[in-house]
Amino acid sequence: MSEYKPKSLSLSPIKRKNMKKTLTTLWIAAACLFVSTAFNSCKEERGELKRIWYNGSYNRDFNDLNDVQLAMAKKIGIKPATTREEAEKVKEEMVEISTNDYYEVEKLTHSIPYLIPSAADLLEDIGRNFQDTLKNRNASLYKVKVTSVTRTMDDVKKLKKRNSNSSVNSTHQYGTTFDISWVRYTKVDEEDTLNIDSDRLKMVLAMVLRDLKRDDRCYVKHERRQGCFHITVRE
Repeated sequence: MSEYKPKSLSLSPIKRKNMKKTLTTLWIAAACLFVSTAFNSCKEERGELKRIWYNGSYNRDFNDLNDVQLAMAKKIGIKPATTREEAEKVKEEMVEISTNDYYEVEKLTHSIPYLIPSAADLLEDIGRNFQDTLKNRNASLYKVKVTSVTRTMDDVKKLKKRNSNSSVNSTHQYGTTFDISWVRYTKVDEEDTLNIDSDRLKMVLAMVLRDLKRDDRCYVKHERRQGCFHITVRE
């Protein structure tokens, strides 16, 4: 009796190629499902939005007047530059600030994006603490917006013509001062469906600034007409 030999189960090159494509497709689909599940899980882990409330007064808590801020600016800041040409020289004493993970620098028309190192560090701490506070409230993340930074004397004069409330003795001339809007913010993830209104974001920003004031890191003035917090670093 002859020995029984089963038929070969080998696949043709074409069938092997098609099977390989099928397996690849299944692998990609499984990977996408895993990523999607993990992403949704992260969203669910954020938890319910906690109450955002500022138990203070903006005008009372942030009322460091210009003479107080100016004295500090003159003590630790740069020598004011008259023109933008002169400002090119004093830039060497400062650091450039630009939009990053924690804050956004808006288009500047009457100032340049430079601050003394301690002021630049303060600005980044404000942006970072702002986002940390939002995380602790299970809120979506936003960046604060910087609306004005260091001005030359010419910038101050031009601004004075447009805005009668601006001061000739501006602390912005010393590289120690910047303005952060309490009206406008930039959402970090536009796909995040949870939106936080500007009133509550202002409360979060106020919490952060009040803590930094209490730590003697800065002076702050709540500017109602300009819609910003006017901030000067302390030594």
